[in-house]
Amino acid sequence: MFRAKQWIYRLIKYLLVRPEPVFDPTLTGKIVAVVGSAPQANMPANMDDTYRIVTINGSQHTVESWGVAKPHITIMQYNQIEGLNTNAREVRRILRGRETGTLYLMLWRHGRRQLEQGLRAFDYRCDNLEIIDRYRRVSLVRKVSGVLNFELDASTKYSNGIIAALLALNSNASAVILSGIDPSSAGHAYNHVGLARKHSAPDMNMIRRLIKLGMPIFTADPNVSEATGLPLWQPVPRT
Repeated sequence: MFRAKQWIYRLIKYLLVRPEPVFDPTLTGKIVAVVGSAPQANMPANMDDTYRIVTINGSQHTVESWGVAKPHITIMQYNQIEGLNTNAREVRRILRGRETGTLYLMLWRHGRRQLEQGLRAFDYRCDNLEIIDRYRRVSLVRKVSGVLNFELDASTKYSNGIIAALLALNSNASAVILSGIDPSSAGHAYNHVGLARKHSAPDMNMIRRLIKLGMPIFTADPNVSEATGLPLWQPVPRT
């Protein structure tokens, strides 16, 4: 009963707010690599400075090994800023002293000043800072996939890697390449803690839906291609 009431409440608020889905013009017409923190993350074939790099939480550690010091975009969950669990502490550790272009902070519940103070606490810098609330996130998912999902609990929530892919698709990227985003993986590339990964079922369902819709989405990881059906990224040779 509570879950049904919660769903109805969020539906009513969603209809009243009529949120705009997130759109980033810097991704329009670009090949976008969305890089997660799964233990296996391959650099996309032929990647050069025309690609736009989107990192998720602590995956900036991965792209640094590719020679990318500053991603164009980073997507981070609210809990990474002040959370005390192991994952949040590890993300802050790996990002200390680093910077990004635009930081999209998901589901932050406090004021902007507190967020800025939280970022300064671990010396993380960005050129632009944007807070994405629950309903803009829902609107983005619905706009790209047609799915209305209020993410009521962990069993229905998408990972920020999938949200990043949807952001790129909504922004009219010419191609979206997933790397280090594997619904079936465990652990993170930036540590050896071996934390369990969440979102596996919702992520897999969304990937299959995007494939069915004919979206220009690929993976750089052969194991993910085999497991999900995503085509392996093979760029057209340049003439």
